[in-house]
Amino acid sequence: MVKGKRSYESIIIISVKIGEEKIKEIIEKFKSLISKEADLESVDEWGKKELSYPINYEKEGYYVLFNYKSEPNFSAELDRIYGITDGVIRTLIVSKES
Repeated sequence: MVKGKRSYESIIIISVKIGEEKIKEIIEKFKSLISKEADLESVDEWGKKELSYPINYEKEGYYVLFNYKSEPNFSAELDRIYGITDGVIRTLIVSKES
């Protein structure tokens, strides 16, 4: 492992109202972005699930889990991009213990 890189996992919830094609575009966008800036280890699409509570009046979301290794500053930038991407309704980035 390159010194300074840490393991992270990131979960995003995508609105199902935008349609399957747009969901796939968002997933590909983040796969590409993470691969370019970090070591993408895995992408696990959990699919459409009922939310614990409504978010923006939506009761379902499409869940995707990304596992990657990167410099700490990349996660802040990734979180910023999540926040400005239409269709992404919730995100979580967690640093995993090495």
